[in-house]
Amino acid sequence: MPGTRDGTSTPRIGVRRTLAERLRVVTRGLVDDAGRRRSVPSRSGWSTTGNSQISDEALNVAMSTDRFDAAIARAMRRRHASLVGDLIRLREDAGVTRSALARAAGVDRRHLDRIENGTDRASLEAYQRLATALGADLSTRLYPNTGPALRDRHQARILETLLEAAHPRWQPFTEVAVRRPSRGWIDVLLYDARGRVALATEIESELRRLEQQLRWAAEKAAALPSWEGWSQLGEAPLVSRLLVVRRTRATRAVATAMQRQLLAAYPAHPDDALAALAGSGPWPGPAMVWAVISGGATRLAGSR
Repeated sequence: MPGTRDGTSTPRIGVRRTLAERLRVVTRGLVDDAGRRRSVPSRSGWSTTGNSQISDEALNVAMSTDRFDAAIARAMRRRHASLVGDLIRLREDAGVTRSALARAAGVDRRHLDRIENGTDRASLEAYQRLATALGADLSTRLYPNTGPALRDRHQARILETLLEAAHPRWQPFTEVAVRRPSRGWIDVLLYDARGRVALATEIESELRRLEQQLRWAAEKAAALPSWEGWSQLGEAPLVSRLLVVRRTRATRAVATAMQRQLLAAYPAHPDDALAALAGSGPWPGPAMVWAVISGGATRLAGSR
């Protein structure tokens, strides 16, 4: 069955739910948070003094634990609501009582009651038992989407350097979650209110699958208007992209071999991009710059 846009698939039993069935499941205690108000991410200013603005813990994760856990909780509510809707539909279509289904599946009747009422969450094995007893298939897969929510130690150092180097006119928003049409996290959004430009910035310490990385970056940038803080920017700004890559022999070799693809995706000259980040020029358009890590120092570098 098809996967979701956030990189996972929704396990399904047999058929899709109708709207009426979805409402019935929600009223039975399964909370659907689609209409819930979400807090707008706070804006934080960054100085260019060179002092570290990010804790050691924050440097080694892509998003805060609270945000990550909240995203997981929302996803699990949606998936369980979907499964319970399918389960109820198939059981009622077959004219099977809860007691009969519980006996056939080897599942405790009280547990099944709580599953359908939304107060218990069944295990994958329990769903498989119930599906098999109803003559249905249970399907689940993991689909690649816009990249892992992980950041290694090099990416964290590069992010810190970028934030310190950016002119105060660039207001940074880290851990920007986008939801549609693609779901994922943008490493940092740099917003220039004067120039009305929003830079969806990705930081890569390796270029293992360049075509996929370029596609993910473009998809997340296109989904930026779905970010919760988008409306706070006022009149919709121009969305552009910045790719920051750690310069190593391996990444240089990939960049040389895939030069035309990189130029097509990021045509602006790196020196112009660095000048704009420093506040001495307008943003030139999608650009890629290098991050050079040598010993304990990290700096941004231009040249192609």
